[in-house]
Amino acid sequence: MKVLLNNKELQTEAQNIVELVEQLGLPLQGVAVAVAGKIVKRTEWAATDLTEGCQVTVIKAACGG
Repeated sequence: MKVLLNNKELQTEAQNIVELVEQLGLPLQGVAVAVAGKIVKRTEWAATDLTEGCQVTVIKAACGG
């Protein structure tokens, strides 16, 4: 299926947020994910299904100041 990841089209087989994060090789800590503009709690990632064309935003924490 195709999803919009940070406003770029991505072809993925991921069915939920956990699978997408794993596919992208992202760490489970220091990452926030929103679907359709709403932040999804980490405890709900596995239960949050992705659908064709859904908009996903991934934000990674950065160190510095």
